[in-house]
Amino acid sequence: MPEAMAANPSHLETADFAALVKFLVSPFLEQPDKLRVDCEVSSSRQRVWVRLAFDSSDKGRVFGRGGRNIQAIRTVLAAAAKVSDYTAHLEIYGSPAGSRDWDGGDHSPSSEKRPPARRNSDGRNSPPRQRSRTEH
Repeated sequence: MPEAMAANPSHLETADFAALVKFLVSPFLEQPDKLRVDCEVSSSRQRVWVRLAFDSSDKGRVFGRGGRNIQAIRTVLAAAAKVSDYTAHLEIYGSPAGSRDWDGGDHSPSSEKRPPARRNSDGRNSPPRQRSRTEH
């Protein structure tokens, strides 16, 4: 089978990345007619940029819990691009810039996560605890 692929390497360069992304995303959509895919291939830089837009009501299904669905789509796209010696980038219209996943939470630049507020036995929040200088 590898011989057949090596005999006709031109099929790799004509990979339809837009069709691949449509194929992968459309099963998650309730309104697949609103799906828009734009693909830009830069042969000189060996890059593929795929921009994706769909109805905002489908966002949760497309991204999946913890961003699993969209990460799987990115992985398949990257693998297809790598076969053709390209790198692939998938952008979703309306998602936070630079985010790789979507988990429904806050995408603030702060990487520090605070633990939930402590509660008293009666269910109310307790006053903040004083920390010493050595405690972080």
